[in-house]
Amino acid sequence: MRQLGTTLVLPAVAAGIVILAGCGGPAGAVPGTAVPGTAVPAPVSAGQAMPGMSMLPAGAPGAAAGPAAPVATDAVSIQNFAFSPATVTIRTGTTLTWTNRDQDPHTVSAMSGAFHSPTLNTGQSYQHTFTTPGRFDYLCTIHPFMTATVVVAP
Repeated sequence: MRQLGTTLVLPAVAAGIVILAGCGGPAGAVPGTAVPGTAVPAPVSAGQAMPGMSMLPAGAPGAAAGPAAPVATDAVSIQNFAFSPATVTIRTGTTLTWTNRDQDPHTVSAMSGAFHSPTLNTGQSYQHTFTTPGRFDYLCTIHPFMTATVVVAP
């Protein structure tokens, strides 16, 4: 069987490579060395956050060490695209209130179908009374990466 080969030349890409090859400092500069009067970017470490994001180093006080411990409360805040606290422990018969403090709309929907809020705009709340013990994992159906849990004790 005979194979046919095709060579594709993209002038824009080739030109980009030439332009990139020319970037890097004054003529005659040795790669990896500083040129007097020019700024040298700081090296990036593996745990460094992107600009505008805060990130604690692993093992630092306050750094996440796994899932958040359950919190006993009857209120959950929806803020910064997260439910806070992420895990709530309540007693049977407790009414839990979720309040959207984000600029974007969110929902509160049990993965089991046990409860489902309408779309909550900024400042709106949703309440649900838990009448049976168990674990209720829930999410925002608009932003499914937003998940949390309600643990209902007898």
